[in-house]
Amino acid sequence: MVIIGNFKVSKGYEIWKKAFIDNHSMREKHGIKVLAFGQNKMDNDHVYTVIDVPSLEVMQNLMKEPEMIKLRENAGVIPETQEMVTIKE
Repeated sequence: MVIIGNFKVSKGYEIWKKAFIDNHSMREKHGIKVLAFGQNKMDNDHVYTVIDVPSLEVMQNLMKEPEMIKLRENAGVIPETQEMVTIKE
C-alpha cells in the first residue's frame, strides 16, 4: 500500500531530512520502502513523503512506538499538520 504524507516541520527541512535518512533501519525492519520525499519550494517547512508499506496497520503501529515518537519530535515534525492519503493498488 502506498501512502502519500505531508506535514510541517519546526526545525527546518534539513534537520528533518537527516533524521529521516538516519531512520532507514527502522523502516527496513517494518518492511517500509521510501519511494520519494521532498519539500515544498514555496513553503520550505512543508514536507512530502511517498512510502510503500505492507499494510496500514504496520504504519499505525510504528507511529505509536516510543522510539518513533521521539525521533519525529527531535526532527521537528508538527503532528497536528500531518495528512496521509492511501493509494491501494
